[in-house]
Amino acid sequence: MEITLIRHGKSTWIEKKSITCQEFKIWVEKYDSNGVLEEKFYPTETIKKINEANLILTSDLKRAVTSARLLKPKAPAISDPIFRETELPMPTKKLLGLKLNPNSWSIILRCLWFSGYSRGCESLNDAKIRAEKAAKYLVRYAMEHDRIVLVGHGFFNRLVGNELKKIGWNSKKKTSSKHWQSTTFWLD
Repeated sequence: MEITLIRHGKSTWIEKKSITCQEFKIWVEKYDSNGVLEEKFYPTETIKKINEANLILTSDLKRAVTSARLLKPKAPAISDPIFRETELPMPTKKLLGLKLNPNSWSIILRCLWFSGYSRGCESLNDAKIRAEKAAKYLVRYAMEHDRIVLVGHGFFNRLVGNELKKIGWNSKKKTSSKHWQSTTFWLD
């Protein structure tokens, strides 16, 4: 049995101008509603694993669904919101009109999230509980289909990978958060 976690491709939403924290919320909505950039080449191991898969699963966000289609066109996939990326908290204050680029906001808000701040989104603890449930779903699917692939997201794939390891699944490397990269887990 194998479970392969793949991170989606780069989003087509590439707006990088400096914005306020409130504008960042709109930026995230656009990032979530856009697809991904098609590449000329995809990592060999990723293509190998998705072609060997007997079942493909994705998050229900467009960038994950589109990535699965680009990696294996016309293959059916099951999309489920349980595999969605972890959200970022949104502060209530306007932060004195502070403007930063979206990458900076992502880093700051993710650090706050890891520190326990989760206003308006799922907490880290709740995300870990969801990841545990998602890992159990994947194991069930792997028991039925032998080789499966999940096209998901960087942080949530990492949480799912941690849960798979806790229940005895192995991998040769850490769960990758790079676009299009795959990490495979198996049972001994």
